[in-house]
Amino acid sequence: MPARISAAILCLSALLAMNAMNADAGEPVPPVTHDFFSELKPLPNDLARYGYLRRLMPQLSAEDRLQARQFLAFADANLGLYRAAVADFPFTGAIHPSPVMPSPSLWRATNAVDTIAKLAADRRIVMINEAHHDPQTRLLTLALLPRLRGLGFTHFAAEAIDDKDTGLTRRGYPVAASGSEYLREPLYGDIVREAIRLGFVIVPYESVGKTQQDRESGQAGNLYRRVFAENPEARLFVHAGYGHIDKVEGLMFGARPMAMELKRLSGFDPLSIDQTELRGVDTKRQTQSYRYLVAAFHPDHAVVLLRRSDEKPWSTNPLRNDVSVILPPADRLLRPKWLSLNHQRHAWPIDSTLCAGRRPCVVEALAANESDDATPADRFTLLHRGERASLYLKPGAYRVRALGVADETLGEHVISMPKQRN
Repeated sequence: MPARISAAILCLSALLAMNAMNADAGEPVPPVTHDFFSELKPLPNDLARYGYLRRLMPQLSAEDRLQARQFLAFADANLGLYRAAVADFPFTGAIHPSPVMPSPSLWRATNAVDTIAKLAADRRIVMINEAHHDPQTRLLTLALLPRLRGLGFTHFAAEAIDDKDTGLTRRGYPVAASGSEYLREPLYGDIVREAIRLGFVIVPYESVGKTQQDRESGQAGNLYRRVFAENPEARLFVHAGYGHIDKVEGLMFGARPMAMELKRLSGFDPLSIDQTELRGVDTKRQTQSYRYLVAAFHPDHAVVLLRRSDEKPWSTNPLRNDVSVILPPADRLLRPKWLSLNHQRHAWPIDSTLCAGRRPCVVEALAANESDDATPADRFTLLHRGERASLYLKPGAYRVRALGVADETLGEHVISMPKQRN
């Protein structure tokens, strides 16, 4: 596991702490006996990590299994196994008491992209979060990029991007050395491509330190120096993980979150948008609040609730976040319907002969004009013989290749995805 995953490790530590807070009171917690950071480090790729964790899981204590499942979910997501990622780690982040639930008679569901764009019209900073193992929480950022650019937003910052990749904007797409492992997931790669294409200034802002406060303050300081100190009229869109976008203390080990610190430094109140709490996970683990909201408002896409009397957006915790996005329940398909990106991408049935009879086998499509280490346009992992699935691709030329557990190429060919007729 490369050194650039250090930021992901810090986020994972925060998730472990939040899970501990969610644990049943009085339940004994077995001691941790595995150092997964060290054990996974020498393995060459996500497929190797996936296999190692799957084999080890039955032997683990309850506490070790909790940590292993989180690492497994990260690997699942990067392998295109999105349904498995949510099942392996059905974490919602909901640790504060359930809010007063909105009534449909007083509140109405609205398209999240349209509503957030309106709310952002007079803001200098917009922040949205993601659940790192659930790529569905990247769709809203991807859809908001052109809308915010049209409003005059100038800078885009993402937690995964590393400042060592000085050629990112010139190249136009992320590669393995561009940042943390999150960038190897195709939807995250599309976010970065789209931000570059639209002309955003790309801002790396990650920071590490001895404490969580060091990290939060360092991130905010980097954003302030690299955006507002150099460009006083700039407008900033930030994509981050979980509680970094919170405007009050509480979830990040008691530290003042990045958003809170950036508000203090810049004087601008960020529009803070949470979409990690109210999203589809295993129905047995779904929160009561989420079940109520789905039954009351029937979301089939990302929605925001507005109060009918004054158009004020609803939040589970208005001090922490300005807006709570309600995502639709997770579908049970092997490849979720949202991969079509509202019909911008179309299904290409995977040719399993590329795998040369090997399983598991990672099948990925790279844009024909991008390098071998680029984040793929889409990826899926065939685990069983006879399994059928598709990649979802925009029109264009691609190199489709199949990879084994040691990153060896098992097969490759070039395809052309045609434009679809209306």
